[in-house]
Amino acid sequence: MQAVTSRRTIAALIAVLGLAAAATGLAAERPKVEFLNSGTVSTGDLPFSEAVRHGDTLYLSGQIGIAPGTLKLVEGGFEAEARQTLENIRLVLAANGRAPTDILKCTVMLADMADWPKFNVIWRGFLKSPFPARSAFGATGLAFGARVEVECLASAGP
Repeated sequence: MQAVTSRRTIAALIAVLGLAAAATGLAAERPKVEFLNSGTVSTGDLPFSEAVRHGDTLYLSGQIGIAPGTLKLVEGGFEAEARQTLENIRLVLAANGRAPTDILKCTVMLADMADWPKFNVIWRGFLKSPFPARSAFGATGLAFGARVEVECLASAGP
């Protein structure tokens, strides 16, 4: 019986100390969430943020090969669209004080997986080794009839 009472007493003390820490501001603070729209790439009329910063991570919305400030895909085929997609990622990173070298992980969506080798060539022109983690998959129905979309996570830390 003594051990049960001691455990209850310890649990009660821990609960009281936790409440006291929270009341005095000693409890760990949650990282601030920032919803970021530079207006550099998207028109601002879309129902999502270009990027969201949470702690030391920057979450970029998927980018497609639209000309900045428009909702029109660039002309010139898959390669031109892929280059513009990566340029749009670079612009969003730059607007938030980051660079392509801060990218940790990307997800690549291709309307035709046969374009994967061409995308890899363009990717190597955008980033150098060591490359971030990356996934790629085939997807139908990308926004505005895009042939490629890329979303990334980047370091936003010191």
